[in-house]
Amino acid sequence: MNAIAAIAGLRCRVLPRQHALSAGIIIVGLWLLAALLAPWLAPFDPITQDAAASLLPPGRVHLLGTDNFGRDIFSRVVWGARVDLQICLLGVLFPFMLGTTLGALSGYLGGLADATIMRVIDIVLAFPFLVLMLAIIAILGPGLGSFYIAMAMVGWVSYARLGRAQVLTLKQRDFILAVRSLGYGHSRILFRHLLPNALTGAVVFSMSDCVLVLLNGAAVSYLGLGVQPPTAEWGVMVAEGQSFITTAWWITTFPGLAIVLLAMGFSLIADGLGDKLGERV
Repeated sequence: MNAIAAIAGLRCRVLPRQHALSAGIIIVGLWLLAALLAPWLAPFDPITQDAAASLLPPGRVHLLGTDNFGRDIFSRVVWGARVDLQICLLGVLFPFMLGTTLGALSGYLGGLADATIMRVIDIVLAFPFLVLMLAIIAILGPGLGSFYIAMAMVGWVSYARLGRAQVLTLKQRDFILAVRSLGYGHSRILFRHLLPNALTGAVVFSMSDCVLVLLNGAAVSYLGLGVQPPTAEWGVMVAEGQSFITTAWWITTFPGLAIVLLAMGFSLIADGLGDKLGERV
């Protein structure tokens, strides 16, 4: 998984810097389109088994071959895009909302609230990310619900630190001093003036975080703690094909490439957004 993250994080040298955002949007957009059109794009049912067609190499009928149960790899990759895009969305959304809100409160209120939230962040950061996440999932039981809870409980700290830093800077700006002089309440200042302006860094980071969430989701499913078979999911497909890597390479190769491509798309979007927002500062 570290190798996949490294590949996804590399910017292609032949790609012009200003085109990174467009390239990322195109890649992610194509996967979104494939996920939406999965019932029409997939020529076979992704979970129907056919013993007579097991371990067929890529060909005219089965474009990407079949697995050991005779299931069409192309159909499973297309349907798996739905699950993995859902993992990216929800796995980032919950930490984003929780972390940004707590970070903004920490930076704005200061004092005991700030000290308490920062000590909780220090405690969470004291544990390795993946180990802590796996421990939470092991306690809650395997499944996507447990994965989302674990991501929210562990992943919020990065957004909280970003939100706190942004709010600490913004609350000294003239426009905040102006609204304070007008007698606006704390909730209005925080949620209508500070928090919306503090979201820029968190939004850019969330695109990079999608890569981490995608890889963690695939890793958890690979270990049998995430999406459960026979659901089509790329991490599950890689795990199912590992026993046949020398005789049926296509079972693991194509879902692995799908993970790399989607991760690269989100990485390029994050890179492009950082460039665009950096140019405006």
